[in-house]
Formats: sequence, C-alpha cells, structure tokens
Amino acid sequence: MPKTSSSRAVIDLGTNTFHLLIVRYRPEQDDFEEIHRDRHFIKLAEEGIERIGEAAIDRARKVLLGFRRQMDANGVELYRAFGTAAFRNAANGPAFVDWAAQEAGIEITTIDGYEEARLITQGVLLALPPLKTADNRLLIMDIGGGSVEFIIVDGDGLRYAESFPVGVAILRRSFHRHEPIGSEELAELQAHLYQVFAPLRSALERSPTDHLVGAAGTFDVIARLMARGRPTKHSHAIDLDQFDALHLRCRQATLNERMAMSDLPDNRADMMVVALELIHSVLEMAGVNRLTVSDYSLKEGALLEMG
Repeated sequence: MPKTSSSRAVIDLGTNTFHLLIVRYRPEQDDFEEIHRDRHFIKLAEEGIERIGEAAIDRARKVLLGFRRQMDANGVELYRAFGTAAFRNAANGPAFVDWAAQEAGIEITTIDGYEEARLITQGVLLALPPLKTADNRLLIMDIGGGSVEFIIVDGDGLRYAESFPVGVAILRRSFHRHEPIGSEELAELQAHLYQVFAPLRSALERSPTDHLVGAAGTFDVIARLMARGRPTKHSHAIDLDQFDALHLRCRQATLNERMAMSDLPDNRADMMVVALELIHSVLEMAGVNRLTVSDYSLKEGALLEMG
C-alpha cells in the first residue's frame, strides 16, 4: 500500500465502458477511501473492433475530458490509465492515445491481454477471502466488450491466465443478427465458443475447479439481480437457479422485450443474450456449482501497485 494520503486515480478504458475511480489513501486503516467513481458506456466496437467509428471517438473524447476535470477537481496527483482490447486491435487506437495525451493531458498505456489478466487477478483476490491452499482454487472470468480474460489461481499461485478475443461486442456483431436470436445463430455461437475455448478446457483438465468468480460487466447485473449473500464486503454469492432462469428469458426475448424488462439496464440489453450464453458455456465447461461476483477487478488491482 502507498504511504501518502494524496488522491490517486485509475482510468479503465474498456471496449464497452470507460471507468474512472478516484481514491484517497487512509494510512490509519492502511486502505483506500473512494472519493469518486464514474462509468460511461462508449461502445467503441459498435462498428467493429478493427476501427473505432467517429461517433464512438466523439463520445470517448468528451468522457475523457470530463475525467480530466474530475481528476483536477479532486486534486489527483498520481494516476494510471489503461487501454484494453479496442486499443490493442483498432487501427486508429494509437491516434486516440496520442489525442488523449495532447488534448486531455492523460497518458494512456495500452496493455496486452496477459497484463490485463494479471491486474484483474490482483483486484479480485483483494475482494475475496485469502486462498490458503491449492485446494482453494478459483476460475476468474472478466467479461469485456472486446475480450474475455480467464485466470485459474489457488493458494499456491497463478495456474493459468489467458485473454480471448470474444468480448460481448464482438460476439453480438458476429452472431446475434436477429431478434430474438435464431436457433442457427445460437448454434454457431456455441460452436465458436467451444472451439475458441479449447486452451481453457485443457487448463481446467490440469487444474480443475468448480468455483467461478466473475468480475465486471454483465456480472455486475447478475450480482444486483440474484445475490443470495455476501461472502465478504466486496463479493456476492449468486443463486445459479436464478441465473438459468434469466439466461432462458433473455434468449427468448427480442431487444425491445429485453429493454422493457425492469430488472435489466437498457444500456446492456443489446449484448445481454451473448453475455449470458458466454457465461453459461463456462459454467457447463467447468462443471461450476458455485458462482461468486467480485466488486473489484482491474482498477482495484492497479491501485495496489501505485505507491
């Protein structure tokens, strides 16, 4: 933990959402006090992840300038800003990074999938009880718009980490072409995930676990809808029967019907079908009988390293 009480910030520039977290270190408790948290849906990959569209660029610029104002207003002395899948893949990602440095005064570091997974792991483990033995093994899953990160970790350390280019923005654009999703589209999506996740299946054969811990994105919605308890202050135990019911309900609904569901946020309704199918495929693959959602992920993991 850092030893000064100055404000610091982490900016997580995801493919779907941009996040800002501002905290102040409290030396008496050796922890952080949250000062400000902000989230904006940008949807950088709405026209494809190979190039960020002009409308998304405009949204991203406005939000980043707002983040700069918030940081200045809160006296932020130290910050880190991370670009993830869209910045790794979009041809005009580097140009946006240059604009951010020159016009917003924000230096963005574009990180690879392994570094993203490492920071996610640090944040998630901060929210959970300590892993004391090799028997305390977790599969961590972080769903983004452009990629999904998986980590297998236990009391002896990291067993596996990999980033897959199957974020929900990519899956929706590639497979969810009709409303409701058609049976052929669903079969194509399931076959694609089975093929892409071959390395994950191999890792689970070597290091099996039936405990999935989800972080960010769709898992935030799941925690709000079907949590049945809190193992820790910053985690939620999930009712798997309720998950199955939501999965089926969304799969059978049109976009307008999903947007009319009072328990679903409008800004996630378009990608909810592929997101739940993605989670379902992992529950089946790993034989999960325990699902936990962590409130912490990449941002909190990065804070640990900001001395």
